[in-house]
Amino acid sequence: MRVAPKEVETFRDDFTYSNSPEAIKRFPFPFPEDEYRYSVNMEPHTPKGGEGSAYEHFLDIDEHYLSEMTERKLVLDAMPHRCLAMDHMELACWDMLERLMTSLAEDYSDYFKLTIEGDQWTWENKLLNIHDTFTFGDSSTLPKPPLEYIGCQVQGDFALLDQRDGDLFLDAGMVTCPADWSLAFDAGMSFKEWHGPVPMAHNEGIFERALKYLTAMQVGSPIRRLNWTLTVNARMDTSPETYHEWGHERTSVTPDNVGEKVYLRVEVQVMDRMPRSNALMFIIRTYLISLEDIATNPEWAKRMHRTMKTLPAPLIEYKGLSRYHSMVVDYLSQFDPAN
Repeated sequence: MRVAPKEVETFRDDFTYSNSPEAIKRFPFPFPEDEYRYSVNMEPHTPKGGEGSAYEHFLDIDEHYLSEMTERKLVLDAMPHRCLAMDHMELACWDMLERLMTSLAEDYSDYFKLTIEGDQWTWENKLLNIHDTFTFGDSSTLPKPPLEYIGCQVQGDFALLDQRDGDLFLDAGMVTCPADWSLAFDAGMSFKEWHGPVPMAHNEGIFERALKYLTAMQVGSPIRRLNWTLTVNARMDTSPETYHEWGHERTSVTPDNVGEKVYLRVEVQVMDRMPRSNALMFIIRTYLISLEDIATNPEWAKRMHRTMKTLPAPLIEYKGLSRYHSMVVDYLSQFDPAN
């Protein structure tokens, strides 16, 4: 495992974030074809890609761990409502804590340790210098509520979906690095309601098929899918709550700086059924890579050029790319010999 550099990188202000050659190599590139099409694109969340792959373990801890945990604290200190859990989701939150602690301790034993003696659990996170003993199921024995406690120690955003009446409801979560959506706004919504703004997919029946698949998921059979967008600067928090801080950045892209300013933002979305509560845990693990870094892989650059060139207008608008989409296509065209 590659853990974070000792110097914490920033995802705001001076934007010191960067990817090492190893991080570029293991980036979860999302385009399997030369033309992008909406699809359910779900697959079992099992290891693939060999040792060091972003898919090697259930949770991916990488070189940006400390940086992302620092960014999470900044967001939550300013906006505590970015973490919430409705009262009926208490058991689901403990489900999530157990699943994440167990996975981290098994897959990254040099950094995380979990000791269980009946209901007495001891958790050690050497990367963040955390060492706590608590009673499982008793929130008063933790420094923070269970979802917030473990969520502040794992890369990615988290949602807990309550399943009832054949539908899924967004009733708990921690979302500090979203791609232009708000947990506070979507809280309590059904699966179709919070996906309402997505164009084209509704007419193609994507969400109906996805909901049917998800509600039938069983414990012990997690799945994953990829989602993507483009963003300006290495900014993790592109939430509606902070739009006044980042919205104007879309106008800062020029033909001369597009390679360094525009980032491909990929979410590895993992869904896992919780054993006690029957809730679905939804992990949204975000990765950022600049167009310049993509260009170091000729096949990726060529594929992305063809994908961006044929992107339907409704998707360009929905993903907020209108101001700089043509510059992205022009920049990537130099890496596509058949252009």
